[in-house]
Amino acid sequence: MTDEQRGRVKIATSQKRVRVYLGGHLVADTDRPVLVWEIPYYPTYYIPVADLRAKLEPNGETRHSPSRGEAAVYDVIVDGVTAAGGALRYHDSPLPELNELVRLDWNAMDEWFEEDEPVYVHPRDPYSRVDILGSSRHVRVEIGGVVVADSHSPRILFETGLPARYYLPLTDVRLDLLQPSDTHSRCPYKGTADYWTVRIGDKEYPDIAWVYRTPLPESQKIAGLACFYNEKVDVWIDGVLEERPNSPFS
Repeated sequence: MTDEQRGRVKIATSQKRVRVYLGGHLVADTDRPVLVWEIPYYPTYYIPVADLRAKLEPNGETRHSPSRGEAAVYDVIVDGVTAAGGALRYHDSPLPELNELVRLDWNAMDEWFEEDEPVYVHPRDPYSRVDILGSSRHVRVEIGGVVVADSHSPRILFETGLPARYYLPLTDVRLDLLQPSDTHSRCPYKGTADYWTVRIGDKEYPDIAWVYRTPLPESQKIAGLACFYNEKVDVWIDGVLEERPNSPFS
């Protein structure tokens, strides 16, 4: 990959084949997608106009970005299926590499594929890495002074830009304090997480712990293990209290 920095916006070209579907119909098929970091945490895909298979119909709206300029908003139409406002085009952007690209709204589309594998939430960041390592470190988790987990066999997940996460065997967790939540989240690296609320006495700590029961193949090491937001609980590692990290989840 090559990347260029334009002010605060990073742009990178990719060699992955990316396909996008709406209502079962192919919207785009490209082997030259462009990753644009509209926010610092993860990129979004921009697709060359020539690789679209759908029709773009201008709806008269515009959106302004301080870094990318003025964008025209389009409805995406393919075989009678319409995603209203599902695309943006910057026809005269101060970033000239965007002018012949289309930004398809991720959530307005039904399916995204990188090569032949579905990808969820957002594109995988080529500058992010996820390492999951078995460890014998002693991890103790407390909430409000109550021990909710105590383990000597964590799996520690290291993800670029985020705090280390301690995934613990359920047999080392106070399951009697966990109540299943209706919350679920998806990650392009790990899959779908199910959440728990911790209840201690009359106090509830909503969605403070989670589990990936059937993670994506590259994250199988954390299957069925519990993890707590170390931004919101007290974590002791080998008897030393960790400082609570600052992150987008704080």
